[in-house]
Amino acid sequence: MTTESAFSYTPQPRQKESLREIFRQLHAWRVAHYDPAQLQVNIDQRQRLVDEADPAKWVQVGSTVHPFSVQEVDGATLTLDALLERGPLVLVFFRFEGCPACNLALPYYQRNLLPGLEKLGATLLALSPQVPEKLVAIKRRHELGFLVATDRDNALGRRFGILYTADEASQKAALARGRTVGDTTGTGTWQLPQPTVMVIDTERRARFVDVSPDWLVRTEAEPVLTAVAHIKDSVAA
Repeated sequence: MTTESAFSYTPQPRQKESLREIFRQLHAWRVAHYDPAQLQVNIDQRQRLVDEADPAKWVQVGSTVHPFSVQEVDGATLTLDALLERGPLVLVFFRFEGCPACNLALPYYQRNLLPGLEKLGATLLALSPQVPEKLVAIKRRHELGFLVATDRDNALGRRFGILYTADEASQKAALARGRTVGDTTGTGTWQLPQPTVMVIDTERRARFVDVSPDWLVRTEAEPVLTAVAHIKDSVAA
């Protein structure tokens, strides 16, 4: 984890959660504690990704998702066909186990998305390019009750058009800290997935796609649950 492990977010009982509010608190913490120049590199990178985003390159709703296999951090090989046996599949792409925003988003999905998906007979799978022996830490840290797997060499992220490469300022900042993105993930590259949530139906069609170029703006649970419920309703009809 980064020094941002000092940032603490505690869910409030009986209060509806939102990632927007969680990330608002994280940014406020950063403003109070970060070196301004370091923070500006982060802000500029996120804004550049928003400005340069090209949704036409991303996987589109209605597209057929071709078979794939990934390695779960506990060792199992997961295939698309096997994952769809129970019902719809929800993919959540995140950056890496030490990413502060990811360490807020995945527990949020555990609290707010997983219970509803289980009731709907859907499966939740979180994916990062980070190698399993490093990635497993985020599952253990938060005692995640859903699947976490390695998208080795960013194969799916590349197929779905959601990858980005850290800009020059971000690369220089990482090198100054003595650790590159490739060192962190074990991939040896500067590429990471933009946070993405995708719902795939049992016919292997993408029924919901939400890509977030700014990694402090991520998909809330409610629209994902709505998309899965619509799939179940259409099957029942």
